[in-house]
Amino acid sequence: MLPRVFAFGRDRWDPTYRFETSWLLPPWALFAFRALFALYAFTTLFFRIGWECTHPANTDAPGGVERERCASSKTSFSFFTVLTYWGIAFYMLVAAVHTATYARNATSRGPLLARFPRPLQALHSLFYTTVTTYPLLVTIVYWGVLYPTSFGATGGFPNAFTAWTNASQHALNSAFALFEIFVPRTQPPPLVHLLWLIVILALYLGLAYVTLTTQGFYVYPFLNPAETRGGRRGVTGYIFGILAAAAVIFGIVWGVIWVRRWATEEKMGCKGKFAAGDHGSGVDTADPEMGMRAETWRPK
Repeated sequence: MLPRVFAFGRDRWDPTYRFETSWLLPPWALFAFRALFALYAFTTLFFRIGWECTHPANTDAPGGVERERCASSKTSFSFFTVLTYWGIAFYMLVAAVHTATYARNATSRGPLLARFPRPLQALHSLFYTTVTTYPLLVTIVYWGVLYPTSFGATGGFPNAFTAWTNASQHALNSAFALFEIFVPRTQPPPLVHLLWLIVILALYLGLAYVTLTTQGFYVYPFLNPAETRGGRRGVTGYIFGILAAAAVIFGIVWGVIWVRRWATEEKMGCKGKFAAGDHGSGVDTADPEMGMRAETWRPK
């Protein structure tokens, strides 16, 4: 089991360029969408930092740091929402670069991702899995648990800026994830990725308590026994509930990607939109990182 968890595989990596192509969009169009999403995400992140460093601190700033300059921005990197949004921004940027290099070099050197060392290719696959799983978890937890007891309890967002940033980070984040689930030709993620998703969540939980120790506040109220029904048992219930939700979301995403691939490629015959002159490898061999199975079709 342990060797499988850390295995990178020795087969050819993604021979038909599933990460860089779509069954629906031509490569340059896929690049444009990913680049646009990256631009929007980075704009949101940097605009929020600039706004919070030039305007009075709002209710997002934890107690004890409200009077500090850039208080909310300084503490934002302790929040899972913000970390996952940075992840979306960087994934879209990296994916756009890989798609552009495929569209330009398909008949020569191939995409940049195909020339990466195998460990980086495997990490890109895991990166994709996090981007298609964590944003959905963030959206569900925020609107189902956090919003009703914060802004929802006071009649909604207090101003347009707060409404926009929350809509961007707690709603559009899932829209970006759904785009990556439905539009590219990616395979269902390897099941071993579920273990790594849980490991990352556990590491984040450690960060949350490091933040409590070093900065004196709970990043989320459900981690505070004094504010959670049931005290420590309630906190434990929330933690394991979120882990279970992550596993369920991973399973749903896996199934949706499998159905999308089956419906588009096997039923609709949409094998993919490839770059000019790229006729594919003709064989898509089994790949541990991608969960691929043998294929014998030749892309149109």
